[in-house]
Amino acid sequence: MKKKKFDVGPYLYIMPALIIILVFRLVPIVLSFIVSFFQWSITGVGNFIGLANYSKLLHDPEFWQSLLNTFYLVIFVVPISLVLSLIFASLLNNIKALKSFFRSIYFIPTITSMVAISIVWKIIFNQQTGLANFLLGKIGIAPLGWLAESRGIFTLLFNYFGITLPAWLGGPSLALFSIIIVTIWKGLGYNTIIYLAGLQNIPDVYYEAADIDGAGKITQFCRITWPLISPTTYYVLMMTTIVTFQVFSQIYLMTGPPIGGPLGTTKVIVYYLYDKGFGESNDLSYASAIALVLFAIILALTLFQKKLEKKVHY
Repeated sequence: MKKKKFDVGPYLYIMPALIIILVFRLVPIVLSFIVSFFQWSITGVGNFIGLANYSKLLHDPEFWQSLLNTFYLVIFVVPISLVLSLIFASLLNNIKALKSFFRSIYFIPTITSMVAISIVWKIIFNQQTGLANFLLGKIGIAPLGWLAESRGIFTLLFNYFGITLPAWLGGPSLALFSIIIVTIWKGLGYNTIIYLAGLQNIPDVYYEAADIDGAGKITQFCRITWPLISPTTYYVLMMTTIVTFQVFSQIYLMTGPPIGGPLGTTKVIVYYLYDKGFGESNDLSYASAIALVLFAIILALTLFQKKLEKKVHY
């Protein structure tokens, strides 16, 4: 039997993408792991210090606050994004006239620069001249210091009704909640289009059979729509979680230096990583340790979400 000649062609096709992955993904991960065990600043390498950076993390209150702020961000952004995206996708799916126009309108924030979005929303949240406080004033609510308020949103809400909450029940600060609003708005269009594609893949015959059987809209959603878009929901859940853990630009641009919002209440873990690595301390080794902890958290959550795949109906 004649031996098949080795064909280099396919490997040449994947080589550009492979080089990009190696240079900008795998190599930085390996280097970050190595750097985290040394005293390494922007000026160069220092002494080997082993697990000192990781031990320092455990006793660093700023790290724990940034981690708490990040979890607040994820806990609010992910479920609200999923619910709103599914609602808007369902509405768009029923539109017959000008459907391309409406889909484009929803998708515009996704392709808009985060720098431009952050600047516009910072103007909207301005305490003196912003549109947000102008609208609140129209319904008789006093102006809020959106990006300057360190108190939790639940504290502010219950104080409005004369109820005092303990500090630990205050929730994310109003400044962080403002970032949550922007983050949801930015990603809504992408998730909506993904959900819309999932809804359009459901054959109409299922709904026609359900109508004949006398099933209502709620029953149809629970028995047909929700199970059949579970692959889409699984994808949106995973991607939104990962992207939300990596939020940085809007934090930096809207509440940025020097401390990350009022009393550090908007300092999420990626912003803290940046501040340690490229701020005044220039401690790249400590920043690398933070990055690897973030990587481990995202990996653990992804593996946990992977178990949910058993409930996905393909």
